Amino acid sequence: MNQTLETLLQHRSIRSFTDKVLTEEQIYTIVEAAQMASTSSYMQAYSIIGVTDQEKKEELADITGQSYVKDNGHLFIFCADLYRHQILASDLQKQDMIQNIENTEHFLVSSIDASLAAQNGAIAAESMGLGMCYIGSIRNNIERVDQLLQLPTHVIPLFGMVVGYPNKQTEQKPRLPKQVVYHVNTYNKNQSDDLHTFDQTIQEYYKNRQQNTRLDSWTDQMIRRFSHPMRMDVSDFVRSKGFNKR
Repeated sequence: MNQTLETLLQHRSIRSFTDKVLTEEQIYTIVEAAQMASTSSYMQAYSIIGVTDQEKKEELADITGQSYVKDNGHLFIFCADLYRHQILASDLQKQDMIQNIENTEHFLVSSIDASLAAQNGAIAAESMGLGMCYIGSIRNNIERVDQLLQLPTHVIPLFGMVVGYPNKQTEQKPRLPKQVVYHVNTYNKNQSDDLHTFDQTIQEYYKNRQQNTRLDSWTDQMIRRFSHPMRMDVSDFVRSKGFNKR
């Protein structure tokens, strides 16, 4: 197995870091790797905000409820960005563009572009011996995050990524069986047996892991998650920023 595959297959989320900050070279290497990700039609429809201001990091930690958002080597915020694509357009050209800028297709494109870039950055960080964790909980108060970062119309914050030197290694959480995730030619709806087996695997994992042991399963987690409305303000916010309106 080559080193790239080893890095990919050893991934785990790190939530505790030393106080050592990343160097400018490390930050730029992560960003450069992110920029080399595939992008739809060469749009490169994302931006990355590096947050170094400690007061902003502390407020973001309060929003997310995660202390490691302020205690890490570096914090990146990945944004869907369709702002720059209009900067050099004339007013008439902007009128022609707006229907496409604001449709669901390009909301998906910009979100996918940002996600691909982030994963490239994450792999680059891990290849350098660093740890990382994605932060979706910036969307707990997405409007405030938007204000903190002073984002223009057609730019929205999607998620954060903390990177740093691991303070301690965590156990790797099991993934769904491949036959549940990978389908050949048509979607296989007969997943019940595999999911029951996976629930047993997850119950054993939670029971035997070193910290935060509990009795739980994947199915129970998903039922809880989707049974309670969460972040219901995100839809209106996204549309208010000129995305997903058509």
